[in-house]
Amino acid sequence: MNLDRRLSSALHALLHLARRPGPVTSEELGRCLNANPVVVRRTMAGLREAGLVRAEKGRGGGWSVARDLSTVTVRDVHAALGGPSVFAVGVRSRVPGCLVEQAVNGALDVALREAEALLLARLEQVTLAELAEDLERRVLARGLHTQTIRASE
Repeated sequence: MNLDRRLSSALHALLHLARRPGPVTSEELGRCLNANPVVVRRTMAGLREAGLVRAEKGRGGGWSVARDLSTVTVRDVHAALGGPSVFAVGVRSRVPGCLVEQAVNGALDVALREAEALLLARLEQVTLAELAEDLERRVLARGLHTQTIRASE
């Protein structure tokens, strides 16, 4: 099954940016995310357009967080990525001629809409500041005091 991992990647990147005192290049973020810098730039572009991050060009440039983490929710990040579907489940045909498939679609559509509304409401309640606090607790529990958390930690 193909899962959309952009939300997880964007949140991961934002937490790395929040721990850094200055801008972080796409190459550095790519190492943190185990991703190609081109993919990082593509993901970060939506966040920049939404005003969640800023990009500085030139020597010493890179990505940095543009807003206070307590004002940004996980749902804000989801929306900045284009609001991708939160489920991989879907119907076979949007306009089925078969009455059986129409009945199946009716049941699935209602259930999926309700489940998505619940999930998005929950994502609206989680701020990046809460994620950053959880990260700091985990860093301290491991006895780490570095600015950068490596992928292996």
